[in-house]
Amino acid sequence: MRRLTLVLLLCTLTFLVNAQVITSPDKNFTMKFELKENGVPTYQLTYKKKPVIKESKLGLELKEGPSLMNGFTVAKTEQASVNNTWEPVVGEQKTIRNNYNELLVTLNQKEQKDRQILIRFRLFNDGLGFRYEFPEQKELNYFVIKEENTEFNLAGDHKIWWIPGDYDTNEYAYTTSKISEIPGLMKKATIDVHAQWPIKNTAVQTPSMMKSSEGIYINIHEAALINYPAMHLNVDPKTFKFSAHLTPDAMGNKGYIQTDFNTPWRTIVVSDNAADILESKLILNLNEPTKYKDVSWIKPVKYIGVWWEYFVANKSTWAYGKETNVKLTDDFTKLTPNGRHGATTENVKKHIDFAAKHGFDAVLVEGWNIGWEDWFGNWKEEVFDFVTPYPDFDVKGLQKYAADKGVKIMMHHETSSSATNYERRLDDAFQFMKDNGYNSVKTGYVGKIIPRGEHHDSQWMVNHYIRVAEKAAEYQIRVNSHEAVRPTGLHRTYPNWFAQESARGTEFEAMGGLAPEHATILPFTRLMGGPMDYTPGIFQTDLSYYNKDNNQRVNTTLVKQLAYYVTMYSPLQMAADMPENYERFPDAFQFIKDVAVDWDDTWVQEAEPGDYITIARKAKGKNEWYVGGITDENARTATVRFDYLPKGKNYVATIYADAKDASWNKNPQKYTIRKVLVNSKSVLKQPIAPGGGVALSIKEGSKQDAKGLKKL
Repeated sequence: MRRLTLVLLLCTLTFLVNAQVITSPDKNFTMKFELKENGVPTYQLTYKKKPVIKESKLGLELKEGPSLMNGFTVAKTEQASVNNTWEPVVGEQKTIRNNYNELLVTLNQKEQKDRQILIRFRLFNDGLGFRYEFPEQKELNYFVIKEENTEFNLAGDHKIWWIPGDYDTNEYAYTTSKISEIPGLMKKATIDVHAQWPIKNTAVQTPSMMKSSEGIYINIHEAALINYPAMHLNVDPKTFKFSAHLTPDAMGNKGYIQTDFNTPWRTIVVSDNAADILESKLILNLNEPTKYKDVSWIKPVKYIGVWWEYFVANKSTWAYGKETNVKLTDDFTKLTPNGRHGATTENVKKHIDFAAKHGFDAVLVEGWNIGWEDWFGNWKEEVFDFVTPYPDFDVKGLQKYAADKGVKIMMHHETSSSATNYERRLDDAFQFMKDNGYNSVKTGYVGKIIPRGEHHDSQWMVNHYIRVAEKAAEYQIRVNSHEAVRPTGLHRTYPNWFAQESARGTEFEAMGGLAPEHATILPFTRLMGGPMDYTPGIFQTDLSYYNKDNNQRVNTTLVKQLAYYVTMYSPLQMAADMPENYERFPDAFQFIKDVAVDWDDTWVQEAEPGDYITIARKAKGKNEWYVGGITDENARTATVRFDYLPKGKNYVATIYADAKDASWNKNPQKYTIRKVLVNSKSVLKQPIAPGGGVALSIKEGSKQDAKGLKKL
């Protein structure tokens, strides 16, 4: 009997050692870590006593040798609490609070000569982040990952907004369904996208946004993706279990690790209020502060460009010549001009004039450099040199012309996914930029990756994007990457990595269109990881305007395009339409000219993924506020509050609204503009048209400005 009692006591003590519980600072979250039978590490997460992640396994499977999945004992546990603030270089808030409780578990595999792995959990008031850490150790210096076996065992058949798992593209349209319905919808969802590589088993991409039947919103993603492949999520439609699926390389391996090393954080943002998901800064907080000593050169940018004209009516081309087989060693002055080259000195000067007149910082110019004649689809390595202009593009003349007008020209480096070629030429390309007055670059990765067999989301390419950002910083250049791996908050660590596309953006409005709900989903998915260069501001939404045979359209109202400048955060915002279209609607264009791109504070006033979003923001260092509200294909009434305004004072609000008979497909350019007086107690109930929006600018007005205006 005494022996049995001793055995039970030892079992109880083992359980206590192997199980650890922490709560969030506000006590709403509880996270439990536990070693199960055979030393398998697990965790579970509850929110307000409701299960979010049921018991889920942790660990990694190695290519060679025993796995890091079982046989563990708890060697040590440590707990800590952090509550501090920090200021981003640019951002949605001037100050960000970083408040969490931490559990660090040290695990030993005694049968493997005491191999050691650490799992660090951080529990915030908005969710959980955790990662694997590998200290330097005799028995684990180098290893190759076969797969990461992190599980997210969900508590139900949630509603989910998803795109197919794919190693090479995130430019899919979103599908909304139950988790159990994903397999039956996957074929339809996997639309044709160039250079795609869909995952063979049922998988979705992160950020993955879900909503339970009890009204709990759950977002799964990752933070601080460095020297590691991007994570997708395998889906078990019967048990509702997600599990990590890392992007492989050309050899089929998932990652090459040398200790000491930390994986990216796995993030789970949770709330019973959708607005809280958008306000979460958990992913940013899990990224390291920047090591740049000087960040004074990193400023927000509002720009126009020689860009949209390439997509509509076949007006212009990136290429200069008619030939389709060119080499960088060719004499491009001897090509036969096609007569429609967009990046000409004359055209760029017109854009510089427009930018200077209306207060824009920069002009993006695509197609200025040699090589565009056969850049696409040929898996060609020596495709661009990034320093040689076409014969009709005067680099030095345009540099002086722009400088005299106080405007910068924005460089464009399309790589055609030949990353090896780009890396060899980076120093020359960035020195060329510095010598010629360019301080921002838009990079592109259209096509299949070189090194051949690598993927856009593989470890090698993840490191490539970071190398570009770091090298650009040496030249004080800001980077806006397109077709790159989806962001994970690294704009905190590399603040010159200003923005990314990494999703289906405005250009697809001219290539089949975007559903009216698309932009109400993106902030809950793609933008969770960082700012997006969505390229808003299209005023001419019916594209038959340019060509009667073109039946495509931008599926929004004009006012919704204005609202994007607030709802789609980026410190880099483009007025993407052609200048002549803005000249047709100067009163609406005023909002784009006025709206800020850097912010002191942000308030998400109402939100529901796939349906609507209304956001208010305060301009950095100014007593100006801007509001954007958007809806899906359904008309609705937005509720705009003003309780963030200083109390006891009236302000002039300019309201840009859809006209009564407007909609995304009928009368999209009909709008109204009115001014009213508002204060902190005011509330606006504003009807929004189907596929429409509302935009407000709120400023301190003089007595003359306020004269005759009614209070809201």
